Amino acid sequence: MENMKYVRTTCPYCGTGCSFNLVVKDGKVCGVQPYHRSPVNEGKVCPKGTYAWEFVNREDRLTTPMIKKNGEFVEATWDEAYDLIARKLKSYKPDEIACLSSARTSNEDNYALMKFARGALKTRHIDHCARLCHASTVAGLAASFGSGAMTNSILDIAESKCVFIIGSNTFEQHPLIGRKIAQAKMNGAKIIYADPRLTATGKQADLYMQFRSGSDVAILNCLMGEIIRNGWEDKEWVQNRAKGYEELKAVVLKDDYLPENVEKISGIPAEQLKTAAEWIGTAESSALLYSMGITQHTVGVDNVKSTANLQMLTGNIGKRGGGVNALRGQNNVQGACDMGALPVVFTAYQKVIDPAVHKKFADAWGFPDGICEPKNGYEVTVMMDVLTDKPGDLKAMYIMGENPMLSDPDLTHVEHALKSLDFLVVQDIFMTETAALADVVLPATCYAEKTGTQTSTERRVQMWHKAQEAPGQAKLDWQIIAELAAKMGYAGQFTWKTSEDVFNEMRSLTPSYAGMTYARLERPEALHWPCPTETHPGTPILHIGKCSHPDGKGVMHAIEWKPPAEVPDAEYPLILTTGRCIWHWHTGSMTRRSAHLDAEVPTGWIELNPADAKALGIVDGEMVKATSRRGTVNVPAKVTKDIMKGVTFMPFHFAECAANVLTNNALDPIAKIPEFKACSVKVEKIQEA
Repeated sequence: MENMKYVRTTCPYCGTGCSFNLVVKDGKVCGVQPYHRSPVNEGKVCPKGTYAWEFVNREDRLTTPMIKKNGEFVEATWDEAYDLIARKLKSYKPDEIACLSSARTSNEDNYALMKFARGALKTRHIDHCARLCHASTVAGLAASFGSGAMTNSILDIAESKCVFIIGSNTFEQHPLIGRKIAQAKMNGAKIIYADPRLTATGKQADLYMQFRSGSDVAILNCLMGEIIRNGWEDKEWVQNRAKGYEELKAVVLKDDYLPENVEKISGIPAEQLKTAAEWIGTAESSALLYSMGITQHTVGVDNVKSTANLQMLTGNIGKRGGGVNALRGQNNVQGACDMGALPVVFTAYQKVIDPAVHKKFADAWGFPDGICEPKNGYEVTVMMDVLTDKPGDLKAMYIMGENPMLSDPDLTHVEHALKSLDFLVVQDIFMTETAALADVVLPATCYAEKTGTQTSTERRVQMWHKAQEAPGQAKLDWQIIAELAAKMGYAGQFTWKTSEDVFNEMRSLTPSYAGMTYARLERPEALHWPCPTETHPGTPILHIGKCSHPDGKGVMHAIEWKPPAEVPDAEYPLILTTGRCIWHWHTGSMTRRSAHLDAEVPTGWIELNPADAKALGIVDGEMVKATSRRGTVNVPAKVTKDIMKGVTFMPFHFAECAANVLTNNALDPIAKIPEFKACSVKVEKIQEA
């Protein structure tokens, strides 16, 4: 058995941050076994974690650089690929180049691409898919508390006396956080769930409130109005720690937000709204959990601020079992944001337009010809619009481990955008829908082939450990970037030999990570940021005693409800909302290549309420045509009483029936996040020939 070993690592899928052991036999990963010492998941994993080894050694992994010649990919050497990329990228002005970083790769990889973009390419245009999931969280919670991250730890959810889940199907999307909700319930907590669909999460709730997608602010304002009218607010917290209470109170006490009136907007019965307000208002501690059902709206930032308002009003900030718990979608979406893979900040949310911050990074990096100008860059959603609406403004794009051809809204528009590029480089582990459009494709490593760190939804920074060699000539992401930078004349700025070298450079510039070292992160519990010094224990719960604003106070925002950008009408009478299922992950590039997961759910579907299906003459399982103002897809119908009348749902993992052909790229004005969670569609029978 000497050729068999266990290698501890953390999961490459959702933001929960579960750990497990990879089983390695004869140098190849061949299974997953429990690692019991992680406090997050205590040896348990969900189906995705159980089969997280199956895609690693697939025969279709990218193993060699490829250059497109006459429309076909031809294998190339690394030197040929680097020479071509370096020559092409040097031929553009900085503002003509954009980079997309990745929520799937390590902190080290994201830091490397951020430095490469701003230092070697001198471009201000860098972003990644957090724009599509939690950009509104970063903006909304930063405005409320001074920090845009989940406020509490996963573990203290189990101690909460009331858990309010809105816009998150936690049991399917973050199953091991679902386990903490179940533990809270066993400890006597009341569970409230608000969602257009009665999901696996809703089936665990004490109170299920079914509502129309897009009515979140009205619901939250209603709950706050009821809490104030009944005197359940935490007067001491509000008086000592909050600003803006009188303005908030004036809005939420309006007649518009009385339970009877919000019933008309949302579809939730007034009595249910009153019950929810009482449970939240009178609980000793109440935790609010949300995910993309809150953020993916044209009013995403308003929605997020409203969740923060409710938790401040009830004094549930800075205490165990409380908080605003924004559940991050991808394994390292928190880390990619922390690393500055965003158009407006360097690491740890240090603003690019701040002259002192700009000088700090320019001095530390030491590029002889300086770095990008201190101006904000384009968000990924804006990049796509610039490519289609202003031809020639953006000419080249470098994409690391992202698949916008399935993950972005209005895919016809995205395809048009990417095809209008003069030069596209994609660095990935598989030939994704996006990589197929590239001029150069570079083979990268997956989580099982690298040592590095990733940051979970609760700001816990944990280690990946290398379990096997990469296939063929595939290289580490940060290594590819450093070698390419050297080809462009910047070898002196990219002298790293190990991922630990990258991490140590990053933490020297990043106050929230400054106290972390690889040695400290080897402990099963690892560390939560902020961790400013090497003796600091880390910070599982934020805002204890004071918030992160300079004056220490939380800011309440008075917000009026606004309907979605697109509302149902005679031509498109149904609301479409989108999401994930427990078996699959985002664009499916990993899970659909995992035999067990693909066998469970081989393709997508559209959910219809039985009343809507009957009116349309549609039966369960038949192929139907779903159409929005942006496109049409053929997709199997799933007739179920678990979805609200007038609402439809599609998962977005499946290229053959891609939900994002239909979705609306209308954007939140602040966070530039698209409205994935509400657009108008019609569903029709496919007429037989």
